[in-house]
Amino acid sequence: MKKAYSLTFITSHIFFTLCILFFFSPVFAQRIRDFGIKPGVMSTGKWNAITDVRGVKVGHVTLIRDSMINTGVTAILPHGGNIFQEKVPAAVYVGNGFGKLMGYVQIRELGRLESPVILTNTLSVPVAAQAVMEYVLSLPGNENVRSVNPFVGETNDGYLNDIRGFHVTKEDVFQAIRTAETGRVEEGSVGAGTGTVCFGFKGGIGTSSRVLRSNQGGYTVGVLVQTNFGGVLQIDGIHAAELLNNDRVKKRGQGPDGSCMIIVATDAPVESRNLERMAGRAIMGLARTGGIGSNGSGDFVLAFSTAPEMRERYGKRKGLTGAPVIRNDAMTPLFQAVIEATEEAILNSLVAAKPVTGYRGHHVPVLPLKRILKLNKQTN
Repeated sequence: MKKAYSLTFITSHIFFTLCILFFFSPVFAQRIRDFGIKPGVMSTGKWNAITDVRGVKVGHVTLIRDSMINTGVTAILPHGGNIFQEKVPAAVYVGNGFGKLMGYVQIRELGRLESPVILTNTLSVPVAAQAVMEYVLSLPGNENVRSVNPFVGETNDGYLNDIRGFHVTKEDVFQAIRTAETGRVEEGSVGAGTGTVCFGFKGGIGTSSRVLRSNQGGYTVGVLVQTNFGGVLQIDGIHAAELLNNDRVKKRGQGPDGSCMIIVATDAPVESRNLERMAGRAIMGLARTGGIGSNGSGDFVLAFSTAPEMRERYGKRKGLTGAPVIRNDAMTPLFQAVIEATEEAILNSLVAAKPVTGYRGHHVPVLPLKRILKLNKQTN
């Protein structure tokens, strides 16, 4: 009897633990590779995410209320230290400048990122920037800092979200930063991607990574996207839009305009000039999915390096950096990694998303990937 009681107790305890894990742990959605589609030829990192770049953390705050509010915040931290005190090399590439990008000018001038990266909706850029400045100023060691360059990107989620309600708060931004973690990244209709639309289907947050071969340096490149743009959808060479043969996007009053924020991270020792070249390749990855960079699309790419030897220590006024950097003729594998990871991150944002009925009853379905694959098989 005693043995049976112990077994029952253990079984109940295991069941209870599993229930706790189920209800309180993030539920990760499917990804494009779960359907046998593997964009590109390079290897992925452990998580196939931007967090495969050592030290990079990602946090989300998702705001969903009464169908009217579908928005949020996504925070990307280049490393776990004081980013203002240890600035990282960075560059921005503008694919199409219809957007409200905060912090671009100083990065273009100095080639350094000194704050967490925040993604949110268009009208929440000011409050997000205020929150980032308050966060940076509050860190130990920054007591005498009087200037902070917050980096905040956005896309317009006003089709599914009551964007004029200004629902994102400073506390939401603080929480996204505080809860940022390494490891697996939630994708789809979360964080800054909660209310976005991509190719007429539910878009969102997506991520992917690539690892260079050892004879190429063994470096890692990670990409995270916030997809909210249009065009003619292609999936790893499959002409998805043609197979679906519909004009549902036009019928709903949604043209190809929108935006895409792309964040590129690498642990390779790359300076700002070549980071800008890497950022430019991300637009090629976007194009491989069928994005067209329409007139009203704000397509921006931020690229940064997490290599410790490349960081600029605040207050250390030396005339020379002394850090070795990758030569121009060794950049090609990094370019390819960016293109492949961007393409896959965009596809992941679509596959992981959930259908949303939001502001004013607007409904956006998910990508019918199984149907697309079936139609493609029938035509080949």
